[in-house]
Amino acid sequence: MRTRIIISTLIGLAAGAFCWFLLARLKQNAGDFQWAIHLAQRLMAHQNPYDTPLEQYPLPAAFVALPFLRLPPEVAAGLFYGLSSFFLAFGLTRENYSRLRIFAAYPFWAGVLTAQWSTLIAASAFFPMLLPATMMKPQVGLPVFLTRLTRRGFLACAVVGAASLVVLPQWPRLWLGQAHNYEHFIPLLIFPGPLLLLALLRYRDRDAWLLLLAAIMPQRWFFDAFTLWLIPKSRREILPTVFLSWGAGIWRWYHLPANFTEVGRAAVIFLYLPMLAVVLLRPKFGPAHASLSA
Repeated sequence: MRTRIIISTLIGLAAGAFCWFLLARLKQNAGDFQWAIHLAQRLMAHQNPYDTPLEQYPLPAAFVALPFLRLPPEVAAGLFYGLSSFFLAFGLTRENYSRLRIFAAYPFWAGVLTAQWSTLIAASAFFPMLLPATMMKPQVGLPVFLTRLTRRGFLACAVVGAASLVVLPQWPRLWLGQAHNYEHFIPLLIFPGPLLLLALLRYRDRDAWLLLLAAIMPQRWFFDAFTLWLIPKSRREILPTVFLSWGAGIWRWYHLPANFTEVGRAAVIFLYLPMLAVVLLRPKFGPAHASLSA
């Protein structure tokens, strides 16, 4: 336990400090976490939190931002991403330390650049009390929620959801009114995305369902796919997916996508199809197998 805490703390400190440094250097304020801060600020001022078409997060995201309101935005985002990384590392090391290699995946580092939610959502797979994080960005969180749901996790989500309705009963209507502003792609609908339906061959494996559910969710950028790294369990599964994921980063470095279809195709090729290979090639009833009844 002591070793797990030390290693997780070091990872959290490194990720948080790097996130803070990048946001400050690039003058990006709190990155994507800024929208959670915006929600919290409007709530504290008793104002409409959906006063801009750019605010596309559910109201529960404001609860996460409340403790950070007095901090400079870059520091707030760094602490948020550092804590998210700590919890994910602590959850991963519950089984073995080899799973820490997922921090080398390109989507994690794409998330560092903008203080994304996908790291915290991935961490919620290990801690039922963190499962409400899946509500903060539901297009990323829903696959994790449905495949990692427990009784305590459901109760935690119910409490957070009820609290948000008490604070602002009309927020679901206001939030859904912003949905048309969300530019996105759906991996399954972009060639060669239909190949992901082959995951149904392993329909008893909850990792196959995590992959399929993620593939039908609207997504915006590569960082949204980081939750897919809950699928590989062994070094043999993790290393190839991490290596191939950087194909998306290299492609983006040399190419400015004209539309989200191009982004989606790169995500399918470099992020989703390698995960499909992991699901199909692992032993059907081997140690990495996780059935829906587990």
